[in-house]
Amino acid sequence: MVCRSPDIMLNMNNPFDYLPSVECDEAFRQLLDRVDAIRMSDLPEDIIFCRELDAGKMLGVLIAEDDAGVRHTLYAFSGQIGEGGFYFPGFVEPIFDYLEPDGYFKTHEKEISEISRLIERLETESLGPLRDRYSVVAESLESEMTYLRTRYRHSKLERKERRESGECDETELAAMIRQSQFEKAELHRLKKRHQAILGPLVREIDDIRSNIRLLKERRRNESEALQKWLFDNFRVLNAEGVYISLSEIFAETQMRIPPSGAGECCAPKLLQAAYLRRWRPVSIAEYWYGRAKGGSVRRHGEHYPACRGKCLPILAKMLEGIDVEPPLNSEYKSGHDALPQIIYENEWFCVVSKPSGMLSVPGRGVALSVQAWLEDYYGAERDVRVAHRLDQDTSGLLIATFGITAYKVMQGLFSTRRIIKRYVALLEGNYISSGIAARGEVRLPLSADWMDRPRQRVDMEGGKEAHTEYEFVGVEGPYSRIRLFPHTGRTHQLRVHAASERGLDMPIAGDHLYGRRGGDGVGRLMLHAESLTFDWPIDHRHYAFEIPSPF
Repeated sequence: MVCRSPDIMLNMNNPFDYLPSVECDEAFRQLLDRVDAIRMSDLPEDIIFCRELDAGKMLGVLIAEDDAGVRHTLYAFSGQIGEGGFYFPGFVEPIFDYLEPDGYFKTHEKEISEISRLIERLETESLGPLRDRYSVVAESLESEMTYLRTRYRHSKLERKERRESGECDETELAAMIRQSQFEKAELHRLKKRHQAILGPLVREIDDIRSNIRLLKERRRNESEALQKWLFDNFRVLNAEGVYISLSEIFAETQMRIPPSGAGECCAPKLLQAAYLRRWRPVSIAEYWYGRAKGGSVRRHGEHYPACRGKCLPILAKMLEGIDVEPPLNSEYKSGHDALPQIIYENEWFCVVSKPSGMLSVPGRGVALSVQAWLEDYYGAERDVRVAHRLDQDTSGLLIATFGITAYKVMQGLFSTRRIIKRYVALLEGNYISSGIAARGEVRLPLSADWMDRPRQRVDMEGGKEAHTEYEFVGVEGPYSRIRLFPHTGRTHQLRVHAASERGLDMPIAGDHLYGRRGGDGVGRLMLHAESLTFDWPIDHRHYAFEIPSPF
């Protein structure tokens, strides 16, 4: 798509926090129409393309401008598509095509694969049968040994009883000694025979195991060398015309080594394609297509930020030379207007009403937090400590303690789930027409999405227990009001349990991580911690605090 640029020139949007431009949204709608047309094809490559999109994939759009002021649209998909690898008509080329059949990567990958096949053959065709044969022979020999030991044990007891009877003469005693010596010698000969039979098998098994260990070490070394070659040769370009490899980029991060798939996401592909064409990036957006993958909360057709694990270090380099807008959402803002309110305090703790947009504890930046505000309010001598956390965009009740003793007691109440918390939220949609029960619970274990922090995902195998009870209050226009009772305190628990298809499948309004990213008009995350109830073991009093939601 080509169009004439407007007279007003703006900075490029921030790929990690943005609302799509009208041009990007329109380009994405055109892409959806094109996918629908492709779906009508019976060509194998088109069928594979649509099948992989339906399974879940990120699609990217970049509006770029040439020297004449003409705007162009570029499209990208994340990762690879079927047998076509990195290529599909209408989408940008990869940054580095290491999948050429006779190229360095594929050639060495085949060699590594051949090592793996050799290891598998040794394990299944050589080592496996030998182990089975050893087990059969060893079991047979052990049975023989057990039989003789049992027989000789009874013989020994008979001799002992005969000796203790006092009726044995010298000849009989000498015969018993000879019998005992014979039995011991026979057991010794049997052990040696066992060793002679099993020994070669053991040595043969050890030789194969040693060979397998050497092959695995060789495979590991060659894999690491091939990975290093890939990251050294995978070079991205910035707006100033400077190339830098993934190895150099990630050497400056805590990861040190690039993660798998680095540089194959939409945003790096799109920027590289624009730079190679000598076009200036104007606006970028990434949209999810198809089903959510791996427990992540993704919605078909919604836009999402570039992933922070893989893309943040790469895009930081690629955007050098481009003026980029600052982040939009409060989760990344350096300040806000509202301040906390202390609604109760005693000698052990205070209860604070936290405004939406304020951090609970200090973050990496300079944004004011409740912790810092309380330290300034009470002074260092009170040793004030926030005892739990609310998401930055969540408002409501927060407890802080005075001194280490009260802090440990309060932490104990939280860890043993003796503090009852109630939240109120507005969810997108009508729970009645969606057929969701008015009351119920969600039990979905959660874990961090390490490649896209701070997002969390449903993890049925390795996630931590997360349990939420809920009660719908009513329907208010396009939203459903709900009370949420978390029995655990996992990061983003209520947000994921609300948004996940396995949960309520109704995102919290204003949730830019798991719901509609902008355009809902609510202006903030509609989640509020409205009630806290607990028994304080120091003074044996019951405490109950409640503050109405501001929405």
